[in-house]
Amino acid sequence: MFATLPDVLRLLVVPVFAWAAIRDVRTRRLPNRLWPPLYLFGALLLIWEAAVLWPLAGVEGRLFLVRAAISLVFVAPLGYAFWYLGAFGGADAKALIALAVVFPTFPAYDIAGATLPVVDTQLGVFSLTILTNAVLLGLAYPVGLAALNLVRGRVSPSMFLARPVSVGSLSDRHGRLFEDENGPTRGGLDLDALRMYLRWRGITLADLRADPDRLRNPDSVGETFAPTDGGTHVGPRTDGGVAEPGDERADDGDPWAAERFLEEIDHGAYGTDADTLRGGLAAVAHADRVLVSPGMPFVVPMAVGLLVSLTYGDVLFAVLAAVGVV
Repeated sequence: MFATLPDVLRLLVVPVFAWAAIRDVRTRRLPNRLWPPLYLFGALLLIWEAAVLWPLAGVEGRLFLVRAAISLVFVAPLGYAFWYLGAFGGADAKALIALAVVFPTFPAYDIAGATLPVVDTQLGVFSLTILTNAVLLGLAYPVGLAALNLVRGRVSPSMFLARPVSVGSLSDRHGRLFEDENGPTRGGLDLDALRMYLRWRGITLADLRADPDRLRNPDSVGETFAPTDGGTHVGPRTDGGVAEPGDERADDGDPWAAERFLEEIDHGAYGTDADTLRGGLAAVAHADRVLVSPGMPFVVPMAVGLLVSLTYGDVLFAVLAAVGVV
């Protein structure tokens, strides 16, 4: 027998997560409608398996109950907790909850005389294995970024977190500036917030760089426009109108109209405050290249972690077993 029917059906989630990972890399946006069907799908499979094992009185039934409970009561709330603490984006949290519902226990697939996953765990909570594999993959990302910087001769304290890119490419990039007008900083401007600001003013990045002294003056802001959510996939990159010329003074009140922008938009700008916005605008207005921390949406290592978990199994458990810890 290849696998139980519920475990076979669970494989349908793999291409969904592959699509989500690709889309998240390209747009940093995933539709909310993606997740409820996965929750319902996982819940139906859980009910199916519980009915087969009912009344859950034997060893197999009790193990299923305990493992499902750990996945639903511990792993799923971790997604919300990580989002609340700022470690996850909203889509990352929803993706982890979906994995906790769909994969509470270890599946088993018999292929050519071998059983996958190869490495099981004593606890047997498959969603936890996916999470630990994803974390290990996520930790490898800054190492890879540092290696890329090293190969290109970019050795600096920020080489694990950021790399220099041309300012002209920022309209199509995702991530966060790793510098402001005063130099490197970990609290730089989110590039989505930069796009929101440009769309709100109805100017392009090229306009900003062509005449920063005038545009720094808050009186230069004429008609304003919808900022969108700052995504690269939403309409024209920074179009929306033409800024009206104003008083050429560039110093008083609210430089770059940063406070006005944050007050007028109907939602937040990815945690951006006025000072962060001003520092980022000054940096991109005068430099040809800036440091950008590209980041990596956690849905990507979750998708890869899911594939690793379904084939090899629990990487962390295997390492701990190899050194005699477990």
